[in-house]
Amino acid sequence: MTFEEILPRLKNGEKIIRKGWGGAELYVKYVPATTLDDLDMNPYFVINVTGEGYTMFTPTVCDILADDWEIVL
Repeated sequence: MTFEEILPRLKNGEKIIRKGWGGAELYVKYVPATTLDDLDMNPYFVINVTGEGYTMFTPTVCDILADDWEIVL
């Protein structure tokens, strides 16, 4: 799937991954807008990496143009 096709599913709570990664990456997850210390936070993406937990994720141009995105079941 393309990033454009998978983005609505990501926003609906599904976890995604690129088939081409094949490393320690487990999935990307969408975190909706929230508050932290009474301040608004914009929505963002996190990635779960084996042995490291979650970290912020910003798709690269290659990620956005890729067509090997898939849903993690």
